[in-house]
Amino acid sequence: MIWHLPFPIDLVNQKGKACANGHLGIEILEAGEDFLRGRMPVDPRTRQPAGVLHGGVSVAFCETLASWAAAYVVDPDHFHCVGQEINANHVRAVTSGWVHGEARPLHIGRSSHVWEVKIYNDAGQLVCISRVTMAVLQGSMRY
Repeated sequence: MIWHLPFPIDLVNQKGKACANGHLGIEILEAGEDFLRGRMPVDPRTRQPAGVLHGGVSVAFCETLASWAAAYVVDPDHFHCVGQEINANHVRAVTSGWVHGEARPLHIGRSSHVWEVKIYNDAGQLVCISRVTMAVLQGSMRY
């Protein structure tokens, strides 16, 4: 189990409603032993003018999953995490439905984490793969 504290799905979804997460329709669905899963709609909020899922929105979804995961792997009384670097490869276009994301740690260290995030379409086909590096900083930041 990677979580320092039990992962509070309802709390993080509530906190996300009034920020970019809510505006994009991002929902956290499941926290497993070593992963975090969520989903995001492909609709007018998340599509580019050509009618497909916007690559930048996919990146925002990836960073959201990695950021929430990192926040609950560390001791929140002493540390908080911030995004340091992200890359993404977009491999398939999506025009409607949902995309489903899963974040898994590749490295959980004292000063940094590296997360792999994969996004799939409703048919289970890979849409985007991303690597997110999170810096672990001193100081409490309760979410």
